[in-house]
Amino acid sequence: MYRNVLVGIDPAADERGSEALVVGTQLAEDNMAQITALTVLESIPGYLADHFAAEAETPAAELAMGRLRELCGRYSDVKTEIRHGKSAEEILKYAEVNGVDCIVVASHKPGFGDYFLGSTAARVVRHAACSVHVIR
Repeated sequence: MYRNVLVGIDPAADERGSEALVVGTQLAEDNMAQITALTVLESIPGYLADHFAAEAETPAAELAMGRLRELCGRYSDVKTEIRHGKSAEEILKYAEVNGVDCIVVASHKPGFGDYFLGSTAARVVRHAACSVHVIR
């Protein structure tokens, strides 16, 4: 069914990421598809950047990669990636560049502005050129 599955993992929601990873591996297992777990670290807003050293990004990325690898630990065939930027944009960009044919993303408990889906999940669903599975 799918040959290249991308699982978006929110570093602040390990439980939801774990659920998404289970679904991603189930979707990929019948076809021996490639699975990538991707975490996106949001950039520090410009008005705060002056107060934080640029060197803080490296430890944050290392910490996020450690958590991502720990989450993916039992799935030895899952590739892990860290990106910096806006979550939905980076997920969509990675999917397009790497020929992803299915994106799995968990949706957080929505607020009023994004009532039916979390804002990242909603943007991915609206703009992805491939199938998207949303975990609720």
